[in-house]
Amino acid sequence: MDTTWEKILEMCNRFSTVTYENLTKIIRYAETGSSSSALLLDDSFQNDVDAWMGGGTCFSMTWFVYQELLELGLSPKLWMGHKRKERNIHCALYLPYEGKEFLFDPGYLIFDPLEIPRTFLVGENVTVYPLVPNAVRLVRQKDLLELWTGSLQGNMKLRFEFEMCGVSETEFRKYWQESFDREMMTYPVLNRLDRERGIQYYFQKGNLMIRDKDGSRMEKIEREQQGTVLSEIFNLSPELIEKALFVLDKKK
Repeated sequence: MDTTWEKILEMCNRFSTVTYENLTKIIRYAETGSSSSALLLDDSFQNDVDAWMGGGTCFSMTWFVYQELLELGLSPKLWMGHKRKERNIHCALYLPYEGKEFLFDPGYLIFDPLEIPRTFLVGENVTVYPLVPNAVRLVRQKDLLELWTGSLQGNMKLRFEFEMCGVSETEFRKYWQESFDREMMTYPVLNRLDRERGIQYYFQKGNLMIRDKDGSRMEKIEREQQGTVLSEIFNLSPELIEKALFVLDKKK
């Protein structure tokens, strides 16, 4: 294995412990009142993952990995993801490397570089990765890459479509700024993958979903318990959680 690829895998492994969260985003937006100012306060914009209050949303996480790959002298491409009629609501990375093509999607808790099928011919355009707890299927169309996830034993769902032409850094930051005004900024969203144990924890609108290889279960977390419980599960400080919840409570 060459040194550059080893560095890529080491970066992915180190980054896989980071929590996806919109709490820091909510706090910075409330403090600045401006999406552009809040974006520039994001520690991932300075490429300092160790300084992050928590993790960040898909934009923060993708931007961090993008900069890391550029530092290695590589040529990653920023991709925007679309879901049904909603456009530019997710993002990921494309990387050509030694004659192969790879997808990086840390914002969807996919911390392994996944090789993309090389052809869009039917029968040769699908690759399945048995990741735990969510398997991944990549389907290559002529100008699109489809991301499907779910259970190998059950149905898999189409999550996003990526236009393979990609976007510029300027376009990416434009969509990043627009994301501050999306509906998901009105409630807490936290997502973490325990890769060692194969467990995913997902919290949204007061409900905690725990998914592993055997299925998923839902638990209700009452408002007065959220600071303590979410801190333990998502490796975030209770003060950070309470600060973001206070911001959201004021808007109700």
